Amino acid sequence: MTDEKMPRHVAIIMDGNGRWAKERGLERVYGHQKGVETVRRIVEAAGEIGLEYLTLYTFSIENWNRPKAEVDALMGLMVDAIIRETPDLMEKHVKVLVIGNVADLPETVRQKLGELEAKTAANDGVKLVLALSYGARWEITEAARRIAEACRSGKIGDVDEITESLFATYLTTAGIPDPDLLIRTSGECRLSNFLLWQCAYTEFYFIDKFWPDFEKDDLYLAIRNFQLRERRFGMTGEQLKAGNAGK
Repeated sequence: MTDEKMPRHVAIIMDGNGRWAKERGLERVYGHQKGVETVRRIVEAAGEIGLEYLTLYTFSIENWNRPKAEVDALMGLMVDAIIRETPDLMEKHVKVLVIGNVADLPETVRQKLGELEAKTAANDGVKLVLALSYGARWEITEAARRIAEACRSGKIGDVDEITESLFATYLTTAGIPDPDLLIRTSGECRLSNFLLWQCAYTEFYFIDKFWPDFEKDDLYLAIRNFQLRERRFGMTGEQLKAGNAGK
């Protein structure tokens, strides 16, 4: 892996905690606990290589449909992880941001997340974006609703003002660059309602490993694979080469 063509933003769908536990005859919650350890080492790796943004699909809107006992355990695990990991995040200068329908989270979780965001706000290291109670269709629908309200109130005077750039400012990721690379663990090859708008030109990397088994070297390999790709953004390879030759 080299500094050349280093992605600015990597997003990860952390999949396979439950199956990792099931293979070992354990309750699913043990897989989630193990997954927290993976988060720790991957955030550390992101800081070591100078990654600017790391977004983790932590809890989807669809995850609310899981058994109540598992959801409750996940919420408790989240609170415990925030309390336990805050000193390490501060030491590594990690800035935490949260996206998603946070209002649906339990009050204790919202409070701890708010405290974590406030405490890390001035940190200048990797920006860790946690997607919690997040769903891309919800996000896009919410953005459309807010734009409609802005039109009705006169904040947006003409529909011709509604551009892709304006629309992006109404998303929960406003101000965050689109992911250059999206990694999904567990061997599944789908987006699962994650960053549908933002991933229009994102490079995808799927790995047949459950999230608890994902190591720093797996992240480095994914980034190296990304660096070997030619990102054309609708242009031809010849156009890209001509543009680079003129620089």
